[in-house]
Amino acid sequence: MVASGLVLIDKPTDWTSHDVVAKVRKAVGTKKVGHAGTLDPLATGLLVLGIESGTKLLTFLVGADKTYLATIRLGVSTVSDDSQSEVLETAGQAALAAVETPQIQQEIQKLTGVIQQIPSSVSAIKVDGKRAYDLVRSGEEVELKSREVTVSAFELVSSTKTPEGFIDLEVRVDCSSGTYIRALARDLGRALGVGGHITALRRTRVGLFDVAKANQISDLENLSLTPLAEAASDLFPVINLSNEQVIDLIHGKRLSDGQGQSGLIAGISGSGDLVAVLEPVGSGLKSVVVFQGEQK
Repeated sequence: MVASGLVLIDKPTDWTSHDVVAKVRKAVGTKKVGHAGTLDPLATGLLVLGIESGTKLLTFLVGADKTYLATIRLGVSTVSDDSQSEVLETAGQAALAAVETPQIQQEIQKLTGVIQQIPSSVSAIKVDGKRAYDLVRSGEEVELKSREVTVSAFELVSSTKTPEGFIDLEVRVDCSSGTYIRALARDLGRALGVGGHITALRRTRVGLFDVAKANQISDLENLSLTPLAEAASDLFPVINLSNEQVIDLIHGKRLSDGQGQSGLIAGISGSGDLVAVLEPVGSGLKSVVVFQGEQK
């Protein structure tokens, strides 16, 4: 039986998230592998995968805050707001020469906090049942609605001029789930009057999970798996369950004692296994998802 849990992968560039899932499925010997949040082929960095019952934990990670490192090139706008599509417009050297660091910082500040963002047209968002990127690639014009996102930090790390006269910005972004870094690049370039797109993107954090602890795709023979109980303990407060409570939860019963808890809770058995993710209901607790009996 394949062990259940979470696997952190440092996704290489030019790999799709599906490529990574397929590779890990083969490495661990099970088809029950999923991921919590797609990374574009251009992007590298942290991809959180669930193995066997670990796929049930992914639901709780989809909405987690994330951290990205990115290179934004000012001076060129593209169809996909990254370097993997056609150029729409190139700024003149005079316009680029007029862009100075204080102005960049000022526009970055305007894109920080709770903002309204229109996602990149080349995205996985569905329009009338079809993915936006499929519509764009077939020649259709796509106008997506703006959405509220939170950019809790947008930091300019460095700024350099390329030999062609473009401006490359190294930035760090902490943001809510659903934020498009490509759209930040587009909007920053547009505000500065020169256009902008992403040339490199790396996700370094998903919730409490960091890419520093991720497995390399080239070394899956030594794959490190985070067991369910450990992963759940990273995500939620923990309560220890008696044997009677474990049996009640497995049979779909609620626990009468909520122990003054709020929010989601990981229920751990005396043997150290994750039994269920629980939520308070009145003065008691009910299971959101049960794991006991499905894990090694």
